[in-house]
Amino acid sequence: MFPTLPADHALLLLLNQDWRAPVLDLVLPLFSLRSLLFAILCVLLVWRCQKRGKSQTLYFLLLVLAMGASDLATNRVKHAVGRLRPENAVGGTYRQESGQWLRLPADMAPDRERGRSFPSAHAANSTALALLAALLWPRLRTGIWALPLLVGWSRVYLGKHYPTDVLGGWLLGLTVGWLFWLLWRAAARRWRLQLRADPAAE
Repeated sequence: MFPTLPADHALLLLLNQDWRAPVLDLVLPLFSLRSLLFAILCVLLVWRCQKRGKSQTLYFLLLVLAMGASDLATNRVKHAVGRLRPENAVGGTYRQESGQWLRLPADMAPDRERGRSFPSAHAANSTALALLAALLWPRLRTGIWALPLLVGWSRVYLGKHYPTDVLGGWLLGLTVGWLFWLLWRAAARRWRLQLRADPAAE
């Protein structure tokens, strides 16, 4: 089994069990919805196309491909590592089921047949999105990084991941996002793509 360091376990208990509030119970699950990422993509698409024209759709194709690649990569690593999710291994963990919050018994036995935890695909996908968005549209650099932070927090809050799962997802997302950025720059030079420049401030 994938080892859990004492600091990792302690931070899980802090974020999942100790730092709880009714408003967080309502808000944080929203950041674990995959539909949220696609909603953000749609808003960005409309905004940028209005500002810079339909050529901006190439950027969104790049974002979708990068998120798909990060998702595929995390699934491969998950099956190779085989770490159990906190909701299947740690007694006292809070989790959400059918919209209701439940708490696991303190003496629960680990369920080794369900779920894989390391790394977090949500964290990887949101980080790949944030990195590419920040590189493509410098105006977004200040606020876009709140997205992977909130997504990562939500995954621990929901009992789906340990903090190190989220950290691993962030690192993988940064790697995938950066590789796609390099591929994009190479393709743009090779095919002489002429997209309108997007300055840091408009």
